[in-house]
Amino acid sequence: MRVRGGIVHARRRRKILKLAKGFQGKRKSCWRIAKQAVIKARLHMYVSRKLRKRNMRRLWQIRIGAAAREYGLSYSKFIGGLRKAGVAINRKVLADLAIHDPEAFAELCEVAKNV
Repeated sequence: MRVRGGIVHARRRRKILKLAKGFQGKRKSCWRIAKQAVIKARLHMYVSRKLRKRNMRRLWQIRIGAAAREYGLSYSKFIGGLRKAGVAINRKVLADLAIHDPEAFAELCEVAKNV
């Protein structure tokens, strides 16, 4: 005896078509094309989550380097000086200090210079 599985089949299609909402053309309405589009979109989402972390770290490094150059230090000398001084602040916080609290960043530059 053959089981059609109508409700399960419909739910599976509905789930994919809901994920394809906002796509253009047949990618949002045609089941086979929507399924491929959703798989590809989810792959791009996964990769982009990894790339975002990489891009943010690059941005922090650029900001820290630009701020350190105002005090006569290169990025590598600044980070190396902080490491030798035993200052354990990550790049995200350093970039935030460089933008929002220049006085504190200037003190860190002095610490990095004097080591």
